[in-house]
Amino acid sequence: MIPLRTEEWDITKRSEFLKSDLIDIRRHLHRFPELSFEEKKTSDFILEVLEAEQVFDIQTGIAGHGIVATLSSGSGPTIGVRADMDALPIVEQTGVEYTSEHPGVMHACGHDAHMTMLLGAAKLLAEDYKEGRISGTIKFIFQPAEEKADEYGLTGAPYMLRSGAINDLEAAIALHVCPWRNTGEIQINKGPSMANIDNFFLTINGTGGHGGYPYQGTDPIWMTSFVLQGIYGLISRRVNPLDVGTISIGEVHGGLSSNVIPESVQINGTIRSYTPEVRSQLIDELQSIAKITESLGGYYTLDVEHGEPALHNNADITDMFREVANELYPHMPIYEEPFGMGGEDFGHITNDIPGAMFFLGCALNGDTTGSLHTSDFQINEDALPIGVALLTECSHRLLANNGKLWR
Repeated sequence: MIPLRTEEWDITKRSEFLKSDLIDIRRHLHRFPELSFEEKKTSDFILEVLEAEQVFDIQTGIAGHGIVATLSSGSGPTIGVRADMDALPIVEQTGVEYTSEHPGVMHACGHDAHMTMLLGAAKLLAEDYKEGRISGTIKFIFQPAEEKADEYGLTGAPYMLRSGAINDLEAAIALHVCPWRNTGEIQINKGPSMANIDNFFLTINGTGGHGGYPYQGTDPIWMTSFVLQGIYGLISRRVNPLDVGTISIGEVHGGLSSNVIPESVQINGTIRSYTPEVRSQLIDELQSIAKITESLGGYYTLDVEHGEPALHNNADITDMFREVANELYPHMPIYEEPFGMGGEDFGHITNDIPGAMFFLGCALNGDTTGSLHTSDFQINEDALPIGVALLTECSHRLLANNGKLWR
């Protein structure tokens, strides 16, 4: 890495000076992706980059392969900046020269870019630390397993919190790349910004029987037809249209033969919401709809797997994102709207600690039709120094406000 002459350049110039290094780091991480809770070599690489600065107090092995690198100087608040580390089980079809060398595993959600930008911010803030421009404590949080829960239903963020390594934070920030925004744009939102995630597993049970004699048994497929109508009508007829919520069915399994009525049908789906009230309502309504089977001579079992909570963006920190973006990039377009119905386990952290995330435009060649979690997902690497500059200045701003900004 090339040493920085930090006293001579502002943050945007310093981050642009890092661009070639950022691209190299991002492409290395992209080439060697690892799935949730398996990020060992990713962690080793991050550790090597951090140790080269010789200023961080580094904790490893958190939540599996997570890392928290700390800069601390004098009195002041303790803040955190977080990036996720894991990749997805997707076969890459980008055709780039640095395509994944791990078959069936791909960084299709930009976590390679998130880690890269956090490493870039860590480098700039390490230089500021060496020159006495840090007053307080910054924790650089490299979190594993954002994408997938383990057998206990937990992703990396709750394990980070349980470890105690970040429980002293007074504020936490993060970013996420955004292929539906142009490079050089950001998207921010106050309050609920990504969804509560709940998955459900509903089994409709009957007795089954011969297809030629349906009256001799109870048909779970017939019962399922009424349950499906109830589920699909739930949002339009049972939920306030001013509230945010949706329910979708992804799997229906039943039967093995055309002339045999099965004993059961399995319906699996997902529930998305923005508030605890709508979250509870949708689960209760699903339970009521499933009871239709009892009036038709069958019975049911319903299991709900609770996932990430809604990402709740602190209003004051979100305002800070806007102010910093306007100051560093005066002509940057800033969009204010929720990020969608996807999940983000940073929501566990913002549930416990005042925090916020912003979305960073990364559309390639001006094509804003791209989406996350696709086999052809790519980013415009011009976004990397922009993200570094924003994370760096936001960290300085949080420290300078000495805990007052987000209270």
